[in-house]
Amino acid sequence: MSDPVDPVDVVLCDDHTVFADALSTVLALHGFAVRAVAPTVSGAVAALRGLHPDLCLLDRKLADGDGVAAIGELTRASARTKILVLTADDDPATVTRALDAGAAGYLHKTGSVNSLARALRRALDGEVVVELPTRGERPRSTATGDAQRLAAHLTPRERQCLALLVEGAGTAAMQRRMGISSTTVRTHVQALMTKLGVHSRLEAASFAVRNGILADQPHRRTGT
Repeated sequence: MSDPVDPVDVVLCDDHTVFADALSTVLALHGFAVRAVAPTVSGAVAALRGLHPDLCLLDRKLADGDGVAAIGELTRASARTKILVLTADDDPATVTRALDAGAAGYLHKTGSVNSLARALRRALDGEVVVELPTRGERPRSTATGDAQRLAAHLTPRERQCLALLVEGAGTAAMQRRMGISSTTVRTHVQALMTKLGVHSRLEAASFAVRNGILADQPHRRTGT
């Protein structure tokens, strides 16, 4: 009989005890082992320094400080640990700040456990993961600098999708041009919209043009 797959080691930094206990329990069902729960930044630093886990799930607001502001310190405590912010704060400016500081992802607490587990696996595979609520309007900065920082976290495939959206291509045309399935096209498009903080393909294309995100790529109108 083959050996079971080793669980992924996690340190959870959250000062809401009930939430932390519940999350620890359900993550175990998905192959993640919460090795420590730290309610403070200082506690998280100590846990990372001692345990060097695979992942650290970090809340935005903690009793002794701002979790996002502590990302650099946490990274220095354990360079091998991927840090993902898990919070109820969906301000895109904070997302940008977290990713610029070295976070491997930014996840909202309103997501399901299944989506959280998938996001953690994607982060382990090296992807920068951003998952925020899509319903309702969320404030976002329209400054070009902020837009460029958000766009810097797009994958090459997501940038290719964005360029095709600017051209006016639909899903079928994007599928043909990229040589991928329509399901994969929709996955890439949803991911890029989430990372840019927009809610539609048209808004994504407008955002890209308005902020010069694809200025280094030639844009051609397509008849498809």
